[in-house]
Amino acid sequence: MTERPLFSSVDGCGRFGVHVKPRASKTKVLGEKNGAVEVAVAAPPVDGAANEELLRGLAFHFGVAKSAVRLVKGDSSRTKLIEIVGLSEAVFMKAIERKP
Repeated sequence: MTERPLFSSVDGCGRFGVHVKPRASKTKVLGEKNGAVEVAVAAPPVDGAANEELLRGLAFHFGVAKSAVRLVKGDSSRTKLIEIVGLSEAVFMKAIERKP
């Protein structure tokens, strides 16, 4: 059974966990898995390329500027903590339920 992604609000920013699948054919949000947002990333985990593609892909999916998306924790891990300026839980849940 899939667990609802954990979302928190800190200083006007929405925070949530992400599980990254690098080297995908296309960058896209796959949905929820084990309390995190699962994201396929079309970049290898080399020299920060996957992290950059992850931030770009999340900005596109949530309809915000790339500068509003920040990697808080997990720079070299597949499990990361992401922060998006101004993201509400309602908008987060609606965007996660949207199919790619």
